[in-house]
Amino acid sequence: MKYIVVALIALTFLNCKNESQTTSKENKKQLTETIEAGKDTLIYPEEKHFKAIRQVTFGGDNAEAYWSFDDKQLVFQSNNKAWNVGCDQMFLMNANETFTASIAPPMLSTGKGRTTCAYFLPDNKHIIYASTHLKQNECPETPIRNENGKYIWPIYDSYDIFVADLEGNIIKQLTNEIGYDAEPTVSPKGDKIVFTSTRSGDLELYTMNIDGSDVKQITNELGYDGGAFFSPDGTKLIFRSSRPKTEQEIKEYKDLLAEGLVEPTEMELYICNADGSDLRQLTDLGNANWSPFFHPSGNKILFSSNFEAERGFPFNLYLIDLDGKNLERVTHGETFDAFPVFSNDGKHLAFSSNRHNGGGRDTNLFIAEWQD
Repeated sequence: MKYIVVALIALTFLNCKNESQTTSKENKKQLTETIEAGKDTLIYPEEKHFKAIRQVTFGGDNAEAYWSFDDKQLVFQSNNKAWNVGCDQMFLMNANETFTASIAPPMLSTGKGRTTCAYFLPDNKHIIYASTHLKQNECPETPIRNENGKYIWPIYDSYDIFVADLEGNIIKQLTNEIGYDAEPTVSPKGDKIVFTSTRSGDLELYTMNIDGSDVKQITNELGYDGGAFFSPDGTKLIFRSSRPKTEQEIKEYKDLLAEGLVEPTEMELYICNADGSDLRQLTDLGNANWSPFFHPSGNKILFSSNFEAERGFPFNLYLIDLDGKNLERVTHGETFDAFPVFSNDGKHLAFSSNRHNGGGRDTNLFIAEWQD
């Protein structure tokens, strides 16, 4: 679910550009190359937090790369048609690998339906992810705009959360409720999973134990609460939310939700304790503020936003303190930077970007060496 936004938002500014291009000679030269700040356009001059950067995919839409607990591997989702998939499926990579259209990584999902939001379990031998494969073999339809011309996300009620090993075998089904269950992430302590569900009739956050037991509802206010992550010590949650306030907004939200849809154009960040207490709004910037992730210190949030944009783009990464102060722009692209995820040792940042794609539609994965 978190990743669907890549395709939708990309259309707002990529329609007027060239179609996706095959990997250029320059790209091929850089497949195993780490680029240092100031030496290549992979890092823009203002991006002082990137000491070095490496592009690790070349083609398709690739996003939500999450590290194993030992930082040796990542799991991510891709719809790269060259890898014989029709919509988002889960793939595995070693942290030092690079993939092109001709080099496909191992696929960990079933290849059926649509998947989203994989995350490693603490043993580094299993992942969790959401999938629609029990209800459909084919990729479900993805709406792009509603009748008002606004972008919408589908909330497939066929999503459930599964555990799989690194050979792609499904070991266990963690959710079996009617409705949408997706967007699972794991506490750094390895004891809890947070996810989004419609089981209450609204899109709320829930936690459960690693084995799927002891499910608890965390949020209970009308609106879409999703994309949640734990703090490094496991005591807090950061998430995005689109919470309607006016009668018109509430009606529009409920009408769309009844059709299995939400609008992602107005979202702010919220933070709370892991049990849902002390809930408060962190940002009040306008437009779409989303894909938040805790800085390794636990004292800041890194997130993606287009609040400075007039036409919906670009999206860039920003840092903000837990009290909502000291907002700092981290990336300085003109297109799309999102889904930032720190390695567990805090030394590297994986993120998705449209940079360095030759003006095409591709969204690729990058790994940067981080410096504060």
